[in-house]
Amino acid sequence: MHTVAVLALDQVIPFDLSTPIEVFSRTRLPDGRSAYRVRVCGNAASVDAGAFTLRPPWGLDALADADTIILPGSANPTDPVPDDVLDALRDAAARGTRIASICVGAFVLAATGLLDGLRATTHWAAAPALAARHPGIEVDPDVLYVDNGQFLTSAGAAAGLDLCLHLIRNDHGSTVAADAARLSVMPLEREGGQAQFIVHDQPPAPRGSLLEPLLRWMEDNTARDLSLDEIAAHAGMSTRTLNRRFREQTGTTPLQWLHRTRIRQAQYLLETTAHAVDRIAGQVGFGSPTAFRERFKRVVGTSPHAYRTAFQGTAGRGAPQSIATETSADHPLQTKLCK
Repeated sequence: MHTVAVLALDQVIPFDLSTPIEVFSRTRLPDGRSAYRVRVCGNAASVDAGAFTLRPPWGLDALADADTIILPGSANPTDPVPDDVLDALRDAAARGTRIASICVGAFVLAATGLLDGLRATTHWAAAPALAARHPGIEVDPDVLYVDNGQFLTSAGAAAGLDLCLHLIRNDHGSTVAADAARLSVMPLEREGGQAQFIVHDQPPAPRGSLLEPLLRWMEDNTARDLSLDEIAAHAGMSTRTLNRRFREQTGTTPLQWLHRTRIRQAQYLLETTAHAVDRIAGQVGFGSPTAFRERFKRVVGTSPHAYRTAFQGTAGRGAPQSIATETSADHPLQTKLCK
């Protein structure tokens, strides 16, 4: 029987820990037999899991017998990983053991060096920190999971379910995986990636900067077919100077900033109104519904219709018609991850 070892380290996130335990423990083969043996392992007799204390039945030595090791996230993902954990994971990798991380568990896997030169993902709010700490890894914040064969990583929270179902399908085929998905009340494959959940804040312009009035004017006029020349004329600058100032103060170009603003406004309208997608395209300044759909898919990772299906609340039907332009506050790593 395939053995799955779930490694619980200090400050383990309970959701990340329970996901593989539940999914793999309940998976059955066509003849009714259990498909997996699940073991919860730790490097200490007790593990602080925040709301409770966990006493793992197995230690790190149990990783030697595992076919798959799952690394849940931790509430403090940038804390140093104990040397004995790193050694055990490297030894397991050398034996060919499959190792997968959930959410910010990617930080543990990255600390081993096993992801160097590979593509990986993690919770979108933690992706910049992972990329900064491990520049040898190609961090992709837009996807639900990345499969490199022996090493796999997944995005935050529910993406751990997607990863587990993917592993089951690889091990036992689509029929067994589909049954596991039904037990989890999950589709076997979800449309779109993690990009649809990312809060796309605009690069802020310093208070009192020359660009602040211009940015407000652009936000108020997204429905118009604004050209670079018109934006520059309103700012009283040449297009060359405007582009330079934008790069210096926002890190992007005027038109890229404008397109991002339009997509953010479109997301709000999709969430809070029943307007047709073509109407929303015009409301936020896209002359062509096709161009809007292509741009939306490129930025958000899914179609406007799928986004609305996923995120529109009951208040959206006949809800406010105004367009929100405020951005959310900063997202501290510890308070935002995996909630």
